[in-house]
Amino acid sequence: MAKYKFIDLFAGIGGFHLAFHKAGAECVFASEWDDDARLTYEANFRRISPKLFKNENFVGDITKVKKSTIPNFDILTGGFPCQPFSQAGHGKGFKDVRGTLFFDIAEIIKVKKPQAFFLENVQRLHSHDNGKTFKVIERILTEELGYSFYHKIVRASDHGLPQHRPRIFMVGFRDPEIEFVFPQKRELLFNMSDVMGGKVDREIGLTLRVGGKSSPINDRRNWDGYIVNGKPRRLTPKEALRMQGFPASFKFPVNNSAAMRQLGNSVAVKAVHDYAKQIIKSLEKS
Repeated sequence: MAKYKFIDLFAGIGGFHLAFHKAGAECVFASEWDDDARLTYEANFRRISPKLFKNENFVGDITKVKKSTIPNFDILTGGFPCQPFSQAGHGKGFKDVRGTLFFDIAEIIKVKKPQAFFLENVQRLHSHDNGKTFKVIERILTEELGYSFYHKIVRASDHGLPQHRPRIFMVGFRDPEIEFVFPQKRELLFNMSDVMGGKVDREIGLTLRVGGKSSPINDRRNWDGYIVNGKPRRLTPKEALRMQGFPASFKFPVNNSAAMRQLGNSVAVKAVHDYAKQIIKSLEKS
């Protein structure tokens, strides 16, 4: 039986689930509203986390869930959407984020009091509204909810994957005495030539995205086009899957276009896994 339990919010196709499962934790609740992403999530996790689906704890819209009904857990995880924070920076605490999806995270932490949280978002969250949004998030998590707060801009390439993908990782513990040591960077496990099966002029690939698909290779919006053996070629879902650190056995019960969109919305699994192991290590030390 797993020592630690976690919940997977804004789950997408399950990058956090996969990373924490590999780290030895059990997912007891997950939330994802997108129907296509739910199909992919269930196709890949019903086998490894059967209780999650048997107990009907894979839900849709988290805003409609009564927070007290969520099963008890130790670690909250989630890559929450960054919606505009209209009142950010005005010292209004929870009122700053009411109406945004971060409020649901804060409310769950307030009600369930987990041992730790691990949140992920786009890099620009740190500078949004001249940094006021981020300060509101930090203040709510620390001053209002009483958790420690560690944060860092992390690239997928820092953790072995050939993709830039800068993201802000935020970690905190209910016990402020718990010390969190950021995982060390690692060398690339493989490069873009390995991914594409031919000579590519860059070791580290572009950040997978949702928009701009099939833009000209020299266009600033291009993220899925590469010169391979001297000829232009587009990424396939199989190749994008590898860039994100998912196993080759990962299944997509959706078309290729939907699969690429889901991968663009996902997390770099190996980066999240390195942090998952470190969070659990910190909890075990305490």
